[in-house]
Amino acid sequence: MTSFIKTDSATRYLVAAFYKFVPLHDYQQIRAALQRHCEDLHLLGSILLAEEGVNGTVSGTEAAVECMFDYLRQDERFQDLHHKESWADKRPFHRMKVRLKKEIVSLGIPGVDPNRVVGEHIDPRDWNALISREDVRLIDTRNEYECNLGTFKGAEDPQTRTFREFPQWVSENLDPESDQQVAMFCTGGIRCEKATSYLLDQGFKNVFHLDGGILNYLENVDEQDSLWQGDCFVFDNRVSVDHDLAEGDFEVCPACRMPLSEEDRGSPLFELHVSCPRCHHRLTEKKRQGLLERSRQIKLAANRGERHIGVKPKSRKVDHKS
Repeated sequence: MTSFIKTDSATRYLVAAFYKFVPLHDYQQIRAALQRHCEDLHLLGSILLAEEGVNGTVSGTEAAVECMFDYLRQDERFQDLHHKESWADKRPFHRMKVRLKKEIVSLGIPGVDPNRVVGEHIDPRDWNALISREDVRLIDTRNEYECNLGTFKGAEDPQTRTFREFPQWVSENLDPESDQQVAMFCTGGIRCEKATSYLLDQGFKNVFHLDGGILNYLENVDEQDSLWQGDCFVFDNRVSVDHDLAEGDFEVCPACRMPLSEEDRGSPLFELHVSCPRCHHRLTEKKRQGLLERSRQIKLAANRGERHIGVKPKSRKVDHKS
């Protein structure tokens, strides 16, 4: 079903990203009440609940977002829940969904528990000094399409398509005997919690990760001192943010939801509002027509001063934000 929401062009939306690894044996019972509370506050976004914790990004007015965190912190398990903030001029999500998962970030290795063992958190203000050391291997734990938009100077890109491929890359490329110092980073910190826990379980001794991830670094390190290069991919309609945490210039393919580069848009296999070179060959004519119709409805809604919310086209599954 398609619906429309009136929007105020002067409104700015607070985007809050958060996670916490904490035992939630009753996570299935939490979902319904949290979904209702977010809807009552007119929040949009996605929250994942699993037995290992919570992971989410929501957007709305500043007051509404703060009200949601007040609600969560009534549960003593979330009293120290922290979040990272950025702002958007447009709603970065289409709907609000609280979902149940086996993992709040999918590594696929049983027993990896950041509550039991985790790497050393490095404050963003100390990160430059660490990754500038010659004895430190710097690993970007994000997926290839994220790394392509931006990364830290000197970082290794494992070229993974999903986080579940990361353990195999570790087994083929890292050695606990020769790699004595390993530093890792991701968007918001959650993937590194799992990644550092996994490495420590594999016998690595000195494992570090950027506290709060790239988003925390961009918020706390001046651009003139920064070792970050490019934009940071985010898992919402903004696609990316720059060093000032403002919306970047990238777009995503409406069919497969992957970031579009200038090369992609210049390809003969690129079709505006439909597909990109990565997914062009997989698109049926029925789906192509559906995407064109969706684009037409979005334009009609915009002309009326409304925001179109419809059933999004099914897309290639990507890891939730980190």
